[in-house]
Amino acid sequence: MDYGHDLLFGTFLTPAAANPPQVVQLTRLSEQLGYDLATFQDHPYQPRFLDTWTLMSYAAAATSTIAIAPNVTNLPLRPAPVLARAAASLDLLSGGRFRLGLGAGAFWDAIEAMGVPRLSPGESVEALSEAIDLIRELWAEGERGGVHGGEHYPVHGAKRGPAPAHDVPIWVGAYKPRMLRLTGRKADGWLPSLSYLQPGDLASGNARIDDAASGAGRAPAEIRRLLNISGGESAAQLIDFALADGMSAFIVGGDDPRLLQRFAVEIIPAVREAVDAERARTGLAAPGRSARAIAQRRDGIAYDDVPASLRDDAVEPGDFAYRTVRSTYMRGGAPGIVLRPRTIGEVADAVAFARRHPELPFGIRSGGHGISGRSTNDGGIVVDLGALSQIEVLDTETRRVRIGPGARWMQVADALAPHGWAISSGDYGGVGVGGLATAGGIGFLAREHGLTIDRMVAADVLLADGSVVHASAEENADLFWAVRGAGANVGIVVAFEFEASPVGDLGWVQLAFDASDLTSFVRGFGATMQASPRDVTLFAILAAGRGGQPPIAQVYGVVDNPDPDTIVARLQPFAQLAPLVGQSVQLSNYAGVMAAAADAAHDGQGEPRFRSGMLRDLDGAAEAIAALVASGTSPWFQIRSVGGAVADVPADATAYAHRDAGFSVTAIGRGTTFDQLWHAVATHFDGLYLSFDSRTDPALVAEAFPPPTLARLREVKRRYDPEAVFRDNFPVA
Repeated sequence: MDYGHDLLFGTFLTPAAANPPQVVQLTRLSEQLGYDLATFQDHPYQPRFLDTWTLMSYAAAATSTIAIAPNVTNLPLRPAPVLARAAASLDLLSGGRFRLGLGAGAFWDAIEAMGVPRLSPGESVEALSEAIDLIRELWAEGERGGVHGGEHYPVHGAKRGPAPAHDVPIWVGAYKPRMLRLTGRKADGWLPSLSYLQPGDLASGNARIDDAASGAGRAPAEIRRLLNISGGESAAQLIDFALADGMSAFIVGGDDPRLLQRFAVEIIPAVREAVDAERARTGLAAPGRSARAIAQRRDGIAYDDVPASLRDDAVEPGDFAYRTVRSTYMRGGAPGIVLRPRTIGEVADAVAFARRHPELPFGIRSGGHGISGRSTNDGGIVVDLGALSQIEVLDTETRRVRIGPGARWMQVADALAPHGWAISSGDYGGVGVGGLATAGGIGFLAREHGLTIDRMVAADVLLADGSVVHASAEENADLFWAVRGAGANVGIVVAFEFEASPVGDLGWVQLAFDASDLTSFVRGFGATMQASPRDVTLFAILAAGRGGQPPIAQVYGVVDNPDPDTIVARLQPFAQLAPLVGQSVQLSNYAGVMAAAADAAHDGQGEPRFRSGMLRDLDGAAEAIAALVASGTSPWFQIRSVGGAVADVPADATAYAHRDAGFSVTAIGRGTTFDQLWHAVATHFDGLYLSFDSRTDPALVAEAFPPPTLARLREVKRRYDPEAVFRDNFPVA
């Protein structure tokens, strides 16, 4: 029977030590000829063989597309805990091109001669079974607790990771009944050699594998069937192996370049054409997700109804990629499905799917950094816009640029730097464009060039009904007004248009102060900041002292001036605030400032408690801020400077209305003492910035938007999203 796996063709190369470059050249040739896979014998006891794992690393570095695999790993001589790390490392270094073939061990006289105790056939199977479980456990990076083994691998509390770049399949070389049953229960593929098989062995082997798979609750089609062949087989033979015996990968053994070329030219196209035609005639589908993955689906989601356009890139809880998309930068999540559209049309398909699940949480994610944590959830739907990351210069005269919501601000800064432009964009380059550019955008250039939303001149917005409209001051002006400060309520911005600012070299400032007198420092920082020229935008992070040390204030930000003397002059008033304990002032550009950000997958844990508020100045709140920081109940208290150009924009021009605020403050903390001290600070607030607040109290919306703004927002919401499809990011309805 045909199990429906895509056809693969590979080469089976000898790691001969007599001519080391030859096997690497054959690997390159395999890639050039269009083979999918290059595999290598693994016999560490063979005196005339190169070490296979060293060779695979070299071969992977010498190629770019072909997959690499041992055929098969001699497990007794490659201890599973170390093998797991070696496999994951090679997969990461090769960009996801590694496959793991495993064998229980043959040629035991030679293995024993290497100092490894001989195992009985039954013990070998048990050791392989334990190894498969252990390797997968060690690959499960991000899971909590240490890994523990069993009789053959008695590890105790071993650390997980690194995780491989992709879901590395484990293929088992198996012939005897116990090994075949193990393959059916646990492996991803069966990898025998045709030369070792008798007529009927493929059918009987498949039957044993299928029975064991079904007994373990697996679909037999989950297990790929691979076959090592000599290369002398005809196309008709291989077509029969594929359609009658379910073989979907054929690996040609031999080191003769002429054989490899003849097979690639004469056999592979004929086999592919015949098998594709028969599958098209019968309508055979690919195997799809494993039973193990399907078992981890969440209740209430119609997984089978996911639009075809989104199915291939959707991530479910049982998928290998789930660990990279479940959480945000700081918040752990467990969504029921993450949809990853690649086009605007696919975003519309994702929203339509969410509309059919009105009872579930619905998160929209651009970069996944958001402190509020709204771009993940528990058991709901998340639409990840990361693939919509285009950055395009539309007009050099007006500095007009078009940017997708999934781009990161460090990418934007890097793209604009050659033009001498920048867009103020928060304080961390790893943040996604979409979330920040619909909330406000309080960044290092704010006092000189305004908020991020102040540089927006148009937006393409996908509405709840799936339509896309263009919004600007002239077209759908009410929607454009709402997008700038409350965009999460009215739709998904699938493309932004900004007018960048001319920004060249500037001063990147990092100062650390002994803030023993916290009240005095907070007052002094606020007054000095507000008295500074607009080209100065500095933020401060305050923390209580530890181990008898004084409280430390870290001040960082930008002086947007290319002249070193001017930069130093701008900073002199700040240097007088308190004793300096550290300082770094560098001439950089905005791209350099934004580049200091990791682009790795987010792996947040738990539910951080962030709170925020807006202050006209720091003078009145200084004592309350100092008391909160000194208490040690808030490990992170940040002050962001606004004012300047931000205040030039009328309060009713955008949904972000707190234009008279001089500072935005944010703290993380929990507990009764923190709550009491935060309340004392909050008595001085005039509004808050929702993107920096993780609370879910609906009353916060009234604090974030003044009454006239909130009333107008609700009217826009009724017009553009009457059914409240966009309901989970501080809804105003």
